[in-house]
Amino acid sequence: MLGWSYFETGDLMGSAAAYRRAAQIEPENAENWSSLGEALQTASTDVSAEAAAAFERALKLDRTDPRARYFTAVQKDLQGHHDAAVVDWIALLRDTPAGAPWEADLRRTIMQVAEKHHIDVSGQMPAMPQGVAATAGIPGPTPEQLAAASSIPPEQQSEMVKGMVERLANRLRQNPKDADGWMRLMRSRMVLGQIEAAREAHKSGLAAFKQDSAARAKLDRAARELGIPPG
Repeated sequence: MLGWSYFETGDLMGSAAAYRRAAQIEPENAENWSSLGEALQTASTDVSAEAAAAFERALKLDRTDPRARYFTAVQKDLQGHHDAAVVDWIALLRDTPAGAPWEADLRRTIMQVAEKHHIDVSGQMPAMPQGVAATAGIPGPTPEQLAAASSIPPEQQSEMVKGMVERLANRLRQNPKDADGWMRLMRSRMVLGQIEAAREAHKSGLAAFKQDSAARAKLDRAARELGIPPG
């Protein structure tokens, strides 16, 4: 939970340190390794050797780990092996359950890289499921993730999560042109039961995109899916 919190607030090295410690404590947990690799690779513009080793460890433990599979392909793309990266991403997409949190981002990545490098993916992409949520691919704390911090005293856990959410809110106040960030904040507020704060996040997000009808529509749809009552 600490690694996730650092990651969400942009402290990638803090996130990596927390996941590195988690991997030391639970070395047989593939998610610890893939999360470590994600933090390290996201912080780098080149292929991170430590991240590559973490992804390899994760896949040895769980060959289906979607995070490790995704970022292994990212590293291929960074090395100039764009076709191979797209092949791997499409394979991951085919194995992805409909509505999985990473599905929308994965589809977008495939299309962007394919278009940029003139790779023909026609007929290879699985069909888009009907009714894909606007919030798909937007990470945020779930009740299960909050419960995962059960080793922390409840009052400390609550304060840690609330502090993480407030840091996200402060970052958005400084850099409001981040529709996905506003959606993360909206969902975080709802998970914490802060309905009025979720409504205010929705309003602030709309205000940041006064001239962007597509972003506003996306935020409105997310608010409806999250059950945020209209203001």
